[in-house]
Amino acid sequence: MFEGWDAVVLARAQFAFTMSFHIIFPAFSIGLASYLAVLEALWLATGREVFINLFNYWLKIFAVAFGMGVVSGIVMSYQFGTNWSAFSDKTGPVIGPLMAYEVLTAFFLEAGFLGVMLFGLERVGHRLHFLATLMVAIGTLISAFWILSANSWMQTPAGYAINADGQFVAADWLKVIFNPSFPYRLVHMVLAAYLTTALVVGAVGAYHLLRDRHLAGPRVMFSMAMWMATLVAPIQILAGDQHGLNTLEHQPTKIMAMEGHFESHKDGAPLILFGLPNQTAGKVDYAVEVPKLGSLILKHSLDAPLAGLDTVPRENWPPVPITFWSFRIMVGLGFLIMGLGLFSLLMRLRGKLYETRLLHMFALAMGPAGFIAVLAGWITTETGRQPFTVYGLLRTVESASPLAAPAVGSSLIAFIIVYFAVFTAGVIYILRLMASPPHHGEQGPRSDIPARAAGITPAAGAAAEGGAR
Repeated sequence: MFEGWDAVVLARAQFAFTMSFHIIFPAFSIGLASYLAVLEALWLATGREVFINLFNYWLKIFAVAFGMGVVSGIVMSYQFGTNWSAFSDKTGPVIGPLMAYEVLTAFFLEAGFLGVMLFGLERVGHRLHFLATLMVAIGTLISAFWILSANSWMQTPAGYAINADGQFVAADWLKVIFNPSFPYRLVHMVLAAYLTTALVVGAVGAYHLLRDRHLAGPRVMFSMAMWMATLVAPIQILAGDQHGLNTLEHQPTKIMAMEGHFESHKDGAPLILFGLPNQTAGKVDYAVEVPKLGSLILKHSLDAPLAGLDTVPRENWPPVPITFWSFRIMVGLGFLIMGLGLFSLLMRLRGKLYETRLLHMFALAMGPAGFIAVLAGWITTETGRQPFTVYGLLRTVESASPLAAPAVGSSLIAFIIVYFAVFTAGVIYILRLMASPPHHGEQGPRSDIPARAAGITPAAGAAAEGGAR
C-alpha cells in the first residue's frame, strides 16, 4: 500500500500525529491542576461552598484529561525506539537521562498523590488533601520542566561533547539542562497552559451563564477565567517577544522562515502580515507588509539589517509555508485572547460581567483557541528546526530507523484508527461533564464503585456467602 512512499516522511507524520493528540492534554492538565489547587486553597481560606463545588466539578474533568495525557505520552516514547532508533542512539546519553529525571521526579510525585487528590477529600484531613493537590500541580510543572529541557536542547544544544562512537554525551549537565532557549520556552509554554485552561473554564462558565446568568458556580469560574486572560495574555505576548529574540540569536533560520524573509534586507526589513510563501521561487507572493517594522520588532531599530534565507543553503531551509502560517495563527490567537481579556475587564468595570451576552458568546467561541494556539506554536517550533532533529548537528534523515515505508505506514494507519476512536470517546465524555453546571453539593470522582475484573468475587463477599450457607 505504501510502496514508493518515503519512510522518513511517514515516520515524521506519525510522530506529528501522536504529538498533536498528546500535547493538548498536558497543556490542559498543567493549567487545570494549578486551578484546582487555587480553588481548594480558596475553599480552605474562606469556607465558601462554591469553591469546593467548583473543585469537585473540575476534578472529574481533570481525571479524564490527565489519564488521556499519560496514555498518549507513553505511545510517543516508544516511537523513539521504533521509528527513530538512530536518533536514540546518537542522543540517548543526553536525552535519555532528562526523560528519566521526569519519571523519577514528576511521575513519582504525581503517582504518589494523585489517588489522594481524586478520592481522599473525605478520607484524609482537608489540609493533607490540599497538600496532595498541590503536589500534583507541582508535579505537572516539573514534568513540563524536564520535557521542555530535553526539547530545548534539541533546539539549542549546549554542554555536550561527541564521543568516539559519534554520540552526544553531556560535558556539563547544567548547560545541557539550562540550554540557551530553555528558560524562554518554559515560561512561554507554562503561560500557554494557564491560558488554555482559562479559556476552557471561561467557555464553560459562559455557556452556563448564557442559559442562566444567576448560577453561582459559573459566575465564579467565569470571573476567575477572565482575570487570568486579562492579566496573563499581555505577559504571554511579552514572553513570546523575548522568546523570539532568543530564537533570532540562536536559530536565525527559523526566524527567517517564520517572518517569510527569503531575501536579506540591509536597511530595515518589513513585517509581512500575510502572503503566500513560495519556497520554490524564494519569495512571498501577494505579500501584505509594513515597511521596516520587522527590524523594529526583532532588532528594535527601523534600519537594522536582517539576513534572509538567501544566506542559507537551500538544503538547510525549513518548510517555510507551514512555519510562516502556523506562527501567524499562534500570534493572531494570542491577540484575540488579549482582546477577550480587555473586553471582560471593560465589562467588569461597568458592572456587566455577568449580563453581557456578547462577551459570553465571545468567550464561548474562544474555548478551543488555547489548544489551537498551542498546536500552532509547537508546529512553528518543530518545523522551524527542520531539516535537523538536533539543530545544526543531526539531520532528520540521519535520525530515522532503517524501516521500509509499508511498516511505518501501517502503524500510522493503526494509530489514526485507535486514536480517533479512543480520544474521541474521551473528549465526548469530557464535553458531557461540562454540559451540566456545578451544583450544590457537587461530588468529585466516585470511589465507591467496585474496581475488579468480571467474575472475580471479593474475599469478603465470598466469606459472607460461606457464612450464610
